[in-house]
Amino acid sequence: MSDSFLRMQARTQRFTLGSPRQFAVSPDGARVLFLRSASGEDRSHQLWQLDVATGQESVLADPAALLGGDEELSPEERARRERAREQAAGVVGLATDADARVVAFALSGKVFVAVDGQVRALETATPVVDPRPDPTGQHVAYVSANAMRVIAVDGSGDRALAEPETEEHACGVAEFIAAEEMDRSRGYWWSPDGTRLLVSFTDRTPVQRWYIADPANPGTEPTKVAYPAAGTPNVVTTVGVVDLDGNRVDVDWDNEALPYLVTAHWSAGGPPLIAVQSRDQRTIQVRSIDPATGATELVFEQTDDTWVDIVPGVPAWTADGQLVTVQALDGAYRLVIGDKAVTGDTTQVRSVLDVGEDVLFTASLDDPRQIHVFTGDTGGAVQVSTADGVHGGARGGNVTVLSSWSLDYSGPRVRVLRDGADVGTIRSEPVQPPLTPNVRFATVGERALRTAVLYPTGHQPGSGKLPVLVSPYGGPHAQMVLASRNAYLTSQWFADQGFAVVITDGRGTPGRGPAWDREIHHNFASVTLKDQIDALQALADSHPDLDMDRVAIRGWSYGGYLSALAAMRRPDVFHAAIAGAPVTDWTLYDTHYTERYLGHPDEEPEVYKRNSLMDDADNLRARLMIIHGLADDNVVVAHGLRLSAALTAAGKPHALVPLVAVTHMTPQDEQTAENFLMMQVRWLFEALDRGQS
Repeated sequence: MSDSFLRMQARTQRFTLGSPRQFAVSPDGARVLFLRSASGEDRSHQLWQLDVATGQESVLADPAALLGGDEELSPEERARRERAREQAAGVVGLATDADARVVAFALSGKVFVAVDGQVRALETATPVVDPRPDPTGQHVAYVSANAMRVIAVDGSGDRALAEPETEEHACGVAEFIAAEEMDRSRGYWWSPDGTRLLVSFTDRTPVQRWYIADPANPGTEPTKVAYPAAGTPNVVTTVGVVDLDGNRVDVDWDNEALPYLVTAHWSAGGPPLIAVQSRDQRTIQVRSIDPATGATELVFEQTDDTWVDIVPGVPAWTADGQLVTVQALDGAYRLVIGDKAVTGDTTQVRSVLDVGEDVLFTASLDDPRQIHVFTGDTGGAVQVSTADGVHGGARGGNVTVLSSWSLDYSGPRVRVLRDGADVGTIRSEPVQPPLTPNVRFATVGERALRTAVLYPTGHQPGSGKLPVLVSPYGGPHAQMVLASRNAYLTSQWFADQGFAVVITDGRGTPGRGPAWDREIHHNFASVTLKDQIDALQALADSHPDLDMDRVAIRGWSYGGYLSALAAMRRPDVFHAAIAGAPVTDWTLYDTHYTERYLGHPDEEPEVYKRNSLMDDADNLRARLMIIHGLADDNVVVAHGLRLSAALTAAGKPHALVPLVAVTHMTPQDEQTAENFLMMQVRWLFEALDRGQS
């Protein structure tokens, strides 16, 4: 008997194993470093190198050979991987010196370096997180026990450069808010000459403590976490310049007015930079630092009446000393070099990938389903990726690695370009899914909502009505409707169980510009739910096989919130809902995300009240299943439990499914992952057949 799709999906991590990722290109364009597992069913990633001239790929570091046993992860490393939603094993991150000659990585809590292709472990304090070589390739910095440490690449001179004052302090690591919400996974940056580091220092003393328990094992003590919920104190962050003798110069900026350290940058193009943000997120300043004194100077400031966006990869200096930013200008997120906007008002810049003589970046044009790679300088922008799809990349010198996902094939295809011309490929061998999504796109309504509809394989239009499964994320930071086959594999599986699956990206989802994003300000509930309903009803006019008398909705995280919201506020449209890991009370979610969209709860109590679900319990008329991981430290299980308690008090029948030892990520064990979705399918059909309660 062949494996089921669901088991294969779990074993292959959604058919991504065996695909190359995390590319680093040497500045002479001769070598490409990357990570890839040995096969499409092997979770353990190896460090690889491509010789661009010959096209030869070789393994530099194999965890099985280096460890000779099972990998062990420290609590700190587990937390880092949870923030990154990292499910793989082995080498999951790499950092190089400026020449990409020295590579450092963490494996089972130890520092390993590959120098000119030779790999060895360094005798350091353990366990370690985030090892990074200096640009000259002489030293490796790392963090252990929240201390900032350094060791020479030859293994000598291991020492602490900065140590935490108490157990509440940390040096050189990204705090929860930075890693979860700001896309900042690091807490230190090397100087170009390798003699100093710019280090973040955090103090979590003011942050409230929550406790993540394991009710299935009552003898296990709860895990204490510092969780800054909306309206409560944050971690206090400061920055210092630290030299290799441990001498520290504190960086001076008003971290009461601008408490969030968004990111930092230190390159040969100019002095070190920090980007800092006000708590209301309406101001971001870029400040240059004098490393000798710690004094800062305002280089750039951006303000907005709602919020200023954080875009990965900026600020940065070009090689000739011009500041690179991405700004919301004239209806678009525009790449700006110096004081010149490089991209126009129809280009939505997504991220900056590399800054050198020019800028390598990703952006969407008129179709937000597609993300392309561009280069840009003050003379304008040039599109690098030309085929339809979702593209990313990396660069060194005149060599660019282009990783492309498409509707035409599964997994990525990776090309190596020199001066824009193909000179090779990097092997990508994920397991091929046993199904092919049949996606029908539509742009509907006055807001031009991008939608996708999937029917069972072989379904003939007009052959019969099908129950509808609306499958949204529907909130900020994530898209569902993309020009990539892999994005629809699970949806096609649900369709093949007998549903017509409808996916819609509404207001607030990426790719449509600043005004589109800001439509959800103070108004999560009504705006995002309205877009799901409007798209569904518009599709029903052109898709007569949608049975509007049997409509279910299913989502996770923000999609879980949206599903529970639909069940309680619009049971006339949605007859059954599965809410996975839903935020039910926004005062229980973190500061940076929640206050960005809803404001401070002390100042906007009515905004929180109308966007939370707790007062809606008495309105439930649809069938509702709530699913929540008991080990979730992002959307804590209190969300699901409090909603369940409110529904019980209101006398509203519902299902509550607690997932033992599961975090914000869904179950990964093959059998559990399969049964987890099969259970949901059976429940959905039963709920829709029984109708509204």
